[in-house]
Amino acid sequence: MPHIEQSVEINAPIEKVYAIARDVEAFPQFMNDLESLAVLERNADNSRTLTTWVGLIRQFKMKIRWTQEDVWNDAAHRDDFQMTQGDMDSMSGYWQFTAITPTTTRFESSVNYEYDVPLVGPMIKTLIKKLMTDNLQSTLDSIKNKAEE
Repeated sequence: MPHIEQSVEINAPIEKVYAIARDVEAFPQFMNDLESLAVLERNADNSRTLTTWVGLIRQFKMKIRWTQEDVWNDAAHRDDFQMTQGDMDSMSGYWQFTAITPTTTRFESSVNYEYDVPLVGPMIKTLIKKLMTDNLQSTLDSIKNKAEE
C-alpha cells in the first residue's frame, strides 16, 4: 500500500492553525483542488465527522469523490481519518499539529492509500503517487497560507 508523509512549518500559533483545519466546510473557499466538501454527520461534541469530498485533478480534467470519517482529538491537536467509500480502494491517515514555538506550528500529514486499476503498469502507479503527493502538499500549503494571512 503506498504511503505518503509530508509536513510544513506554519508561522502561526497552533490554536489558529488547528481551528482552520477543523473548519472543513471552508476548505473549498481556499483550496484550489477541492470542488466541494459537505458534512454529512457530526456527533454532539464535534469530535467525529462524516464528510463527502469532490476533488479536482486538473491535469486530467477529472473529479475524484470520497466520503471519510474524521476523529478529532482537540487535546492532542490531531485528526485521524479513514475513507468509508469512494473512487479509491482505500485511504486513511492522520493530520498532526505540533507547537514548535508559541507562534510556529508544524503540520504533519500521513496518508496510506490504495488505488488499483486493472492492467495499470508501474508507470501509471508512479503517476498516481505523484498526483496524491502533489494534492497532499497543496492541502498543507493551503492551510499554511490561510493561517499566515
